[in-house]
Amino acid sequence: MLETIFRGVFDTQLTNTITPEQFLLCVGASLVIGLVLCVLMLWHARPSAGFAITLATLPAVVCVVIMMVNGNVGAGVAVAGAFSLVRFRSAPGSAREIGAIFAAMGAGLMAGMGYLGYAVLFTLILGGATMAYHVLGFGGGKNVLRCRTLHITIPEDLDYTGVFDPVLEQYAARSELKQVKTTNMGSLFKLTYDLTLRDGGQEKALIDALRQRNGNLEISLCQQETGAAGL
Repeated sequence: MLETIFRGVFDTQLTNTITPEQFLLCVGASLVIGLVLCVLMLWHARPSAGFAITLATLPAVVCVVIMMVNGNVGAGVAVAGAFSLVRFRSAPGSAREIGAIFAAMGAGLMAGMGYLGYAVLFTLILGGATMAYHVLGFGGGKNVLRCRTLHITIPEDLDYTGVFDPVLEQYAARSELKQVKTTNMGSLFKLTYDLTLRDGGQEKALIDALRQRNGNLEISLCQQETGAAGL
C-alpha cells in the first residue's frame, strides 16, 4: 500500500513523454500542496497578500519547470540561473519567508519528478514542525514580544549617565544604551535604549517613572526591530 502511494508518477514510463493527464495531476497536486504549505508555514504570521499567493503557486511553477527540463542538464542550469536573477532583484525577506520559499521549491521539485506522495509527506512534516516550534516558543517565542526600543528626550544640562538605571533595572530584565544624539538645534538630547521588559503589562508604569526624571519631556516605547528575523 505504501509503495503504491509513494511510487513516482513517471516511474513506469519507458519514454520521456509526459501525458496531459500526468501533467494536470502533478500541477493540480502542486497547487494543493502549495496552499497547504502556505497555511502551515505562515501560521500566526502576517504576510502580504502578494507573498502568500506567490508561496501558494510556487510549487506548481517549480513542478512545471522540472517536468519540462526532464533530465536536460543544460536546461536545468539555465533555469537555475534565471531563478537566481529573480532572487537577487527582489528585496530580502525575513528568515521565515526565505525558509518558506525554499520549502515550496522543494515540494515543487518532488512533485515535478512525479513523487507526489513524498511531496505531500514533506509538506506535512515541515509545516507541522514549523507550527510546533512556534507553539513551543523555539528561538525566543514570547520573550521577543517583551523586547522594546525606548527613546527618552532629556534637557541638555541633564547628566544622563546612570540617571535612568534604577528605573530600568526595576522594570527591565536587560537594558542597553544604544545611541545618544542631539535634537532641537542641540538644546535637547535623545537617548535610545534596547530593553527586555520583565512584564509587558507595566509599560505605562515604566514611562511614568521615567517622566519624573527627564523633566516630563517626550518618551516613546516601541517594538524592538531585532536582526534575528532576517538573514
